[in-house]
Amino acid sequence: MGIMMIDGRKVEFTSEKNVLSVIRKAGIDIPTLCYHSEVSTFGACRLCTVEDDRGRTFASCSEEPRDGMVIYTNTGRIKRHRKLILELLLAAHCRDCTTCVKSGECNLQRLAHRLGVTQIRFENTRPPREIDNSSPAIIRDPNKCILCGDCIRACEELQGIGALGFAFRGTDAMVMPAFDKKLSETQCVNCGQCRVFCPTGAISIHTNMDEVWEALADPDLRVVAQVAPAVRVAVGDAFGLKKGTSVMGKIVNVLHRMGFDEVYDTTFSADLTVMEESAEFLNRLHAGIKLPLLTSCCPSWVKFVTDQYPEFKDNLSTCRSPQGMMSAVVKEWYRDPKHAGGKRTVMVSIMPCTAKKMEAKRPNSFTKGEQDTDIVITTTELIRMINNSGIDFAELDPEASDVPFGFGSGGGVIFGVTGGVTEAVLRRLIPEHNKVALDAIAECGVRGDDAIKEFTFPYEGTELKICVVSGLANAREVMERVKRGEAQYHLIEVMACRRGCIMGGGQPPFAGIRTKAARAKGIYSADNMSIIKKPDENPMIMALYDGLLKGKTHELLHNSSY
Repeated sequence: MGIMMIDGRKVEFTSEKNVLSVIRKAGIDIPTLCYHSEVSTFGACRLCTVEDDRGRTFASCSEEPRDGMVIYTNTGRIKRHRKLILELLLAAHCRDCTTCVKSGECNLQRLAHRLGVTQIRFENTRPPREIDNSSPAIIRDPNKCILCGDCIRACEELQGIGALGFAFRGTDAMVMPAFDKKLSETQCVNCGQCRVFCPTGAISIHTNMDEVWEALADPDLRVVAQVAPAVRVAVGDAFGLKKGTSVMGKIVNVLHRMGFDEVYDTTFSADLTVMEESAEFLNRLHAGIKLPLLTSCCPSWVKFVTDQYPEFKDNLSTCRSPQGMMSAVVKEWYRDPKHAGGKRTVMVSIMPCTAKKMEAKRPNSFTKGEQDTDIVITTTELIRMINNSGIDFAELDPEASDVPFGFGSGGGVIFGVTGGVTEAVLRRLIPEHNKVALDAIAECGVRGDDAIKEFTFPYEGTELKICVVSGLANAREVMERVKRGEAQYHLIEVMACRRGCIMGGGQPPFAGIRTKAARAKGIYSADNMSIIKKPDENPMIMALYDGLLKGKTHELLHNSSY
């Protein structure tokens, strides 16, 4: 343990990796644009510069704390320094802030206001650059880039993809894919983590809100929404509700008021996924083929495997994701003229994930020549649509989802966190349904924030070897070990985003440690309050198998190929 003097106060430190962390521990919100605790220190923006008692200035993010240091964070010199940095950044930045998609939640804009930057003395001499909207998931606007490198480090260090990098030097420096390719021409998996880490509007969600509004305004269309588990614990953040609170009932209400004809819960189709994936797993386990089974719920992970580990493509589960299953089943339901009522059905999927926009357009996301999921919007887009509608979300009374596809088990709810798919499958495999048995599954190693979780689970005389991974860079590590024969598993679950869908690329950004923990707690709390814990005990699921799915299970619930 050491002691530092920060602005005249003694502050103890222990394991903090830099002076910046100690300063924040002291309750001082020192400004940064390029610092994130989950990725490496880059020190590009220099806004966190501080001064010591000898007059030396340095970036606090890249300085190790030492016992006896005397630090000043807000001297007149430092204030002028920070203000000049922001002015220079803004001088080389597109300043159409009033129409920017990030307006109101932009870190650069927020800091400019906080530090009193009200005029720019310097001319923007950078030529305008072409906007890249080739990706179905994200849009890249080089004119708003401040060269902080956050997107590069997120893509390389968290996801292990490296689709973005720095090009050129000095005033010509730019962030771009190699050889200035379009994002759609790279190995980008559309996870959206670059967008989460970007402090400006340089990388944003490829929005589809206008398409939804147009569909809602068409009286000849039946507009049906499905809402993913992780969405319910993030929407409330934007409306002053306690972080991590499940607001599914309010979401159903607001969607009905906005004009949606039906609102279904994707936990229902998550139950379908568990039914099909557990059956597929047992078939492979008994036959001893195509193991380990790789989960297929996360489209970024599926693209990662097919692009970079094609030799494991057959190990991917043939099951469609919950989004795909729900849309295929709903479309099939409304193909019956008795249910259709003379209207064409438009499926709108509300997801925490930008990659779901890509998934909806994959060839195996079509049934009978028709695209199953017509439009995908993210949690962030839903929040903007609610704000646009003018409805007071916080004051809405909760409503139940619609039937027949609006009710899922607790096992479906926990799909929103890393390990949730595996836990739900294990629940399905055991015959018991009691607290002791369910607690044993929850405590076997499947839960927690660890990026790589390895554990065994006993099943009919076999010790199932399971690996649960979040973050594609961690998935690469696991797959390389499997490829070299250094690790053997029966089942590998992967979510591209660390901590799972609760931290997906379409969720509201700037979520700190407490918010992440609150979202996970909200998911598990929703599971705790669910009367039905296992999908095979969901009467609506069993009725579906006895009715609509008869003879159509593979066609509606499985992928023919990747």
